[in-house]
Parts: sequence; structure tokens; C-alpha cells
Amino acid sequence: MLHGYGSSGPEHDAYLHLGAAVEQHGFLYAYPNGTTDSTGNRFWNATDACCDFDRSGVADDAYLAGVIAAIQAKLAVDPKRVYLIGHSNGGFMSYAMACAHADLIAAMVSLAGATFANPAKCGPTVPVAVLQIHGTADDTILFKGGTILGLGSGRSMARYPGVETSVATWAKYDGCAASSVVDEHVDVDADLGEAGAPAEASVTRWTGCRPGGAVELWTMPGGGHAPNISEAFPKAVLDFVEAHPKP
Repeated sequence: MLHGYGSSGPEHDAYLHLGAAVEQHGFLYAYPNGTTDSTGNRFWNATDACCDFDRSGVADDAYLAGVIAAIQAKLAVDPKRVYLIGHSNGGFMSYAMACAHADLIAAMVSLAGATFANPAKCGPTVPVAVLQIHGTADDTILFKGGTILGLGSGRSMARYPGVETSVATWAKYDGCAASSVVDEHVDVDADLGEAGAPAEASVTRWTGCRPGGAVELWTMPGGGHAPNISEAFPKAVLDFVEAHPKP
């Protein structure tokens, strides 16, 4: 689990409420910390849009691959079931890991993150299952895409793509054929609802993907950058990743 900018692994563990759910699912669970930047905020050097504001060039993809290798060296890890879940900067980092270490990562979940705007900067060698979760009213990482300003050093970063572009890009990487909104809803934000029901996020799912590939988008109408995580959220995201091991 990869924390957001300015947060930490323990803080985001408390925010996302994953601990009890991962234990019930039988997962090994790690929530490492990113590097501290010149403004005292922890970050991941994920994509050119987020969030190495100091231009330090720290190789977080190699660091996280090393964390996974260290766990594998000591514990019985199914190599077909290595998963990432990240929020905001952690979502960007999950995409970056899927780009650089597609052979290692079976599935990833990005809550309010984005992939590279330039598809040429991401070259997954094999399909990775991707779930993007995003609120339409997110004013930090905009649903339509944009540029991060005013965080960290205040330096302008590269543009990040909109949510629909992020998932469409990964559908191409995964060789998926078509997408459609399915008759399902997921309760992500406890403060939101849809038609009187607590499950507010609509589900768009791609079909016809290559083995190991899958793409879903959960859209929260009116949802912001930091949803009030519902009791149903941990199980829902873990059910997604668990359903998508490496072939």
C-alpha cells in the first residue's frame, strides 16, 4: 500500500482501513514510507507529473521492487499475486511500478492517481490488471487531467492525463477489446450515495483483455480527492486484486 504525498505508510493504513481486510484475505501486507523532500513531506518519485518536486531523481521503482524482493526472501509469497494499492501520489506510483515492473505486479489499484500522459514513457512487458477509482469533483488530481501546482516546492510538473485517458491507455497496453458501464455500484465514500443506496461509484469494465490483463474504472459522482472510506471499500478493492493473479 503506497501512501499519498505528505502522508506516511502508517497514516494511510489508518485512512484506508485495509489491515483487518488483508488479514481476512490471507495477504502479506506492507506499507512503506517514501522519501522526505525539502519541505518535510514524504513522496514517491512516480511519474513526471507527481511528485518529485525537488527533482531529486530518487529511484522509487527500484526501491519498491527491492522491498518486494526482501519480503519474498523471508516469507512464502505467491509470485503470481503481488499487488499494489495507492492513493494520490501512491496511485501515480502504482502506475509507475506497473509500467516498470509489469513482470512482477499482477494487479494495481489507484485511488485518485494517474498514469503517464505520454504512453511512450510506459512500456509494460506483460499485461497488468488495473483498477482506477476517482471522484468527478476531485480538485487536487482533476478528473479531466491537469498539472500539479502549489505542492512541495511549488514547481510546476508535467501534465497528467484525465481519468478516462488513463484507463483507456492501459486498456491498450492490456489488449482489451471494448468497455461498457456494467450494472454494478461500489460503496467507496461513506458520505455519498446513488438513488438512495450507499453504493455510489459506477463501474466501467473492459472486456477481451489479454491473459493477465483487466481494466476497471470506478467513478464517484461528486466525489473528492480524499473520500470518507466506507466499510465496504477494503473488501471491494481486495476482491478485485484477488480475482486477477498472473496467468
